[in-house]
Amino acid sequence: MPTPPAPPATSPEDSALPPPAAQPPRRKLSRRASVVGTVIALLVATGLAWLAWDLTRPEQTAAMQRSGPGGARGGAGGGPGGPGGGGAGGRTATTVGVAPAEAADIPVNLEALGTVVPQATVRVRPQVNGVLTQVLFKEGQNVRKGQQLATIDPRSYEMAVQQAVGQRMRDEAQLTAARVTLERFETLLKQDSIARQEVDTQRATVHQLEAAVVADKAAEGTARLNLSYTNIVAPIEGRVGLRTVDVGNQVSTGDTNGIALITKMSPIDVEFAVPQDHAAWLAQNAGAFMEVRAMDRTRTTLLDTGVFASLDNQIDTQTGTVRAKARFNNARQQLFPSQFVNVQLQLRTINNAVVVPVAAVRQGGSGEYVFVLQEDRTVKQRPVVRGQPLGERVQILSGLQLGERVITEGADRLRDGSRVLLPGDSPGQGGGAASGRRRRDGAVPPGAGASAAQPAASQPFTGASAAEAAPPSPAGRGSGRARPAEATARESGSPAAAASATAAASGPGAASARFQSMSPEERAARMAEWQKLTPEEREERRRQRREAREAGAAGPQTTQ
Repeated sequence: MPTPPAPPATSPEDSALPPPAAQPPRRKLSRRASVVGTVIALLVATGLAWLAWDLTRPEQTAAMQRSGPGGARGGAGGGPGGPGGGGAGGRTATTVGVAPAEAADIPVNLEALGTVVPQATVRVRPQVNGVLTQVLFKEGQNVRKGQQLATIDPRSYEMAVQQAVGQRMRDEAQLTAARVTLERFETLLKQDSIARQEVDTQRATVHQLEAAVVADKAAEGTARLNLSYTNIVAPIEGRVGLRTVDVGNQVSTGDTNGIALITKMSPIDVEFAVPQDHAAWLAQNAGAFMEVRAMDRTRTTLLDTGVFASLDNQIDTQTGTVRAKARFNNARQQLFPSQFVNVQLQLRTINNAVVVPVAAVRQGGSGEYVFVLQEDRTVKQRPVVRGQPLGERVQILSGLQLGERVITEGADRLRDGSRVLLPGDSPGQGGGAASGRRRRDGAVPPGAGASAAQPAASQPFTGASAAEAAPPSPAGRGSGRARPAEATARESGSPAAAASATAAASGPGAASARFQSMSPEERAARMAEWQKLTPEEREERRRQRREAREAGAAGPQTTQ
């Protein structure tokens, strides 16, 4: 089988020869493309150099961020908006949730398990023996005091009353005859016609008959009372329970179940146990008004609202508690005897207490603490003392002031001095100090980085970049950083370098540099002037600067 011919050998001289003429010529880049490429290369090189310096010398970076105007100008790339500027020591800023410390009135409640106890419970029993002839109540009925409930056969007791009346009338007649005889004997004694002994005997007989009449009247009253007991009435006002006896049954005073059970429903009491630590305070303030709430077993439904009534005089040694009682009107009949309820006793109210969400309070080795958000978007760990709870919030007794903002979410990744991002911040901000240190009058404090010209979220010109927010400087001021580079590039004779320098001098970075080169008073005046403009005037100035930059960067479109 024939072998294919080998390719011709090439010598080193042949490899150095230009390509064949059949190969198409390479397309030359335009001047604008060269300028853009040069600018991009310069920016990338600057960023890599700053990152290498930041990684090798983190202490100087942190010192520069905390320094004054010199530190901010000496390292514009290490500002809040630069690479690695999001957190302390070059760490990335953490997005967190914040909440302010607010003022609230906190009711101090004492919760306990209570039992509903009626003020009065009476089991109605017959007071005489006999056959039940009538039942005049219904089960579960509310009755009044003195209302008739049942009737016992009264005939035997009516006869007893008549017998007692007859005995009394007979003794009264004998007493009348004895008194007449005594008067006759006394007249004869005055005439000395009768012995004194007979007069004394007759007087004693009269006294005996008077005593018999008194006894007869008592017997008659007893008989009438027994007759009245045949009508069974309600001794108190309340609700009648289930009936325990029917008509026709023989009832007696020794019946255990009786006729009915009556319970007083309104007002009604609730007994509960109070810890002995609160006993002295409750005893001293027993006369004051203290509201008590009765809740159901799920603590979701309010049954009734009452007041604290009384406190027991001794402490249970087994449980270390003292019994207390609260009184409720029970107008809606929501409380029933022997019912278990959850009691909330309001001891007092803490006015204007400092409260924060419970999630903001954390536990450490030295106690509880919170992370407080500073003005420069850093956090400070501060120890606090927890107080009374209020739902999902908690009182702070010490360590925090009203209005201070605390970290509620994302605190697991924080430590003292860490920089943070809020949900409304853009990632480019990095939690920088410029937005946190912005003054109320709109002035930028000395030492703020290049991003200091960017307005805070609360400013009217939200969304503008640092170069656009910075007011245009007058001619001849603040351009000392851009002009030397431009002049040097033009003197070198390189068109691409000159175009790159011109674009850099007229771009947003140069405007920001010029703005940062001003003194703090000049920057404050420029910012105040910028804030006075209307949104339409600001947009018009931004458009004019963009057109000027595009015209300066484009230049003559020639092909090299």
